[in-house]
Amino acid sequence: MEKTYYDPADLKKFGDVADFQPELARKFFDYYGDVFKDGALTAREKSLIALAVAHAVQCPYCIDAYTSDSLEKGATEQQMMEAVHVTTAIRGGASLVHGVQMMNKVKKLSM
Repeated sequence: MEKTYYDPADLKKFGDVADFQPELARKFFDYYGDVFKDGALTAREKSLIALAVAHAVQCPYCIDAYTSDSLEKGATEQQMMEAVHVTTAIRGGASLVHGVQMMNKVKKLSM
């Protein structure tokens, strides 16, 4: 296996962040756990959202975790890929809409 900066084994060490700041870690993990419980959205829907966000923020640990979690919660491959395409559309659209800022600047400088 090729050595990279990202080590998939580190995902299992996520809880270790509590070693240096246990109280804040406890608060985070309590909140994190509550967020992913069934509510207005199902746990499966939340997992698909997390998978999409993981791609938006490009977190390989989150992509691994929420790919597994989505499958465990019954999401299909097609649903997961559709979530990734939603991410792609939003990211692409966000880049394009900022083109308006560039156009405004060009028009101002061209006056």
